[in-house]
Amino acid sequence: MISKELFERCIADIGIDLPENAFDLFDRYAKELILYNEKVNLTAITDPDDIVVKHFADSLFLLKFVTPLECAAVCDVGTGAGFPGMCLKLARPDLQVTLFDSVNKKLEFLRFLSEELGLSTEIVHIRAEDAGQKAKYREKFDLATARAVANLNKLCEYCLPLVKVGGIFAPLKAPVQEEERRQGSAAAKILGGGIGKSISYNLPNGDAREIILYKKESHISAKYPRVSAQIAKSPLI
Repeated sequence: MISKELFERCIADIGIDLPENAFDLFDRYAKELILYNEKVNLTAITDPDDIVVKHFADSLFLLKFVTPLECAAVCDVGTGAGFPGMCLKLARPDLQVTLFDSVNKKLEFLRFLSEELGLSTEIVHIRAEDAGQKAKYREKFDLATARAVANLNKLCEYCLPLVKVGGIFAPLKAPVQEEERRQGSAAAKILGGGIGKSISYNLPNGDAREIILYKKESHISAKYPRVSAQIAKSPLI
């Protein structure tokens, strides 16, 4: 299905180590994604080479810049077809990964995929702002991430309430304009986070990407996150 040469070249470019059976699992992931996508719209990217670069490598670059401790609790907000959360689990099976999404059809694919690949992942049909107000998830994660979900001033309110003090929120983005970056840092400060550390890099095909790292420095006010309509209509910044 996917090119082993391309996959290994991407992993070498990222500079991380994967389990011995990683290629076989990612190959199965791509195959099931393409087949399932014929009945449920999971992704517009269906070319095998593009899946390797634009989904798998794009997700795994997070591990180049963030190294979670063994068995760390990780959540992926708005996971969709499992990017980056499912890729992180395949790369680091020790991680305790929780996948959040509000679209149950996509989560049904992830439940199927987890069973097919023999993975233990928590897959939760819930909105991020609701998860952030539940004791089970509020400030419980060492690392929260999200890929292409929302602007940073809104995304911080969705995700930072899930991160424990000392943890990291690391959204994966296309290159961010300076104003959005400023708004994200200002919103993060309100939500107990530090000023975001921006890291720019390129995918193996040359596409520009950016990760912003926000460290959770203090507990968050009980009034956050607000309901989705308030976040959308009146961002913190």
